[in-house]
Amino acid sequence: MTNTDIKIFGGSSGKSFAQKMCDYIGIEIGKSEVLTFSDGNIFVKINETVRDHDVYLVQPIGLKPNDEFTEILFWMDAFKRASANSVTAIIPYFGYSKGDKKDEPRVSIRARVCAECMELAGADRILTMDLHSPQIQGFFKKPVDHLFALPILCDYVQNMKIEDLVVVSPDVGFAKVARNFATTLQVPVAIGDKMRKSHDEKAKVLEIIGDVKGKNALIVDDFSISGGTLVDLAKGLKERGANKIYAALSHLMLSKAAVEKLENSPIELVIGTDSVENKATLSKKIRTISVAPLFAEAVVRIHNRESISSLFDTTPHKFNRK
Repeated sequence: MTNTDIKIFGGSSGKSFAQKMCDYIGIEIGKSEVLTFSDGNIFVKINETVRDHDVYLVQPIGLKPNDEFTEILFWMDAFKRASANSVTAIIPYFGYSKGDKKDEPRVSIRARVCAECMELAGADRILTMDLHSPQIQGFFKKPVDHLFALPILCDYVQNMKIEDLVVVSPDVGFAKVARNFATTLQVPVAIGDKMRKSHDEKAKVLEIIGDVKGKNALIVDDFSISGGTLVDLAKGLKERGANKIYAALSHLMLSKAAVEKLENSPIELVIGTDSVENKATLSKKIRTISVAPLFAEAVVRIHNRESISSLFDTTPHKFNRK
């Protein structure tokens, strides 16, 4: 197989990301269109033949999760009805991965429902990054390739050459990933003790475990919406003698209000990826790094039946297809 055999299409929220992937590989983006009628109905159409082709549909489930998820189902169905050989759903950010368990009575395990629906609609494979809960891969019967933003983010941080750095996890649940960041950067780790009482996206940082006095801190997390935890943790770090404070997020889901909150916070810079196209994050305090080359490299290797295990390493990746 050659790279020119690859057909990558972009959904309504994945067109820009898909174009970056195609630029990396050196191919044209697939011709397609999406219409949303006045009553909210979504219409998708493939404008080129995909018969007997392996196709890849890029669509994050991010800022408009219900519409974006529904659109994925329609795309899967359209590609299958157009006789595509296989269809891979590329979901840089899987928003419903937060619904990974039944931890209270009478609630839905939303991620499992999404997984089953996408497979029933025709998805043969899922390619995603930094799921909120990695065990969600087990909700799928089809193969799931789970990429990580850590190498890309760490490479950027290393190039910043920050001295006396300590990696800070916002809570105990993210401590394992924070430890991976710290190991890659060869620095110590500290942990915030966070408590959440309800589903209102507000959490309170109660304590910080670890030595941060006189150090520069890097808060790491998979995403933030309200920015509350980041700002509270940054204030707590300052109170405990930390110097400059930075943050690294896999997904920049920050709202406009959150960005304003960050701009008035002790945080010097937030580093994140373009897994979601979020215009609210246009700020001098936010730096967006593209992970499209990482996804494109994975697609090339999947398409050519090559191993992608090296892409799961924490070692910073260097890509250069063209």
